[in-house]
Amino acid sequence: MDTFELDGRPYVALCDLLKLTGSCSSGGSAKLAIASGEAKVDGQVELRKRGKIRPGQIVDYGTERIKVV
Repeated sequence: MDTFELDGRPYVALCDLLKLTGSCSSGGSAKLAIASGEAKVDGQVELRKRGKIRPGQIVDYGTERIKVV
């Protein structure tokens, strides 16, 4: 499991998280992946591209798992 540090921010948008971690090559591809139901937050499919991911949440995308801290 990879971790992503918010560095003092209260949250990160799901599409930004996928782009910043390198899970998706661009913000556009991240938005398409989210819209097609490929991302899960805490085990639930998340369709909101700008959904707020907060500390303690876990994002699954493909074979990757990212914990936000």
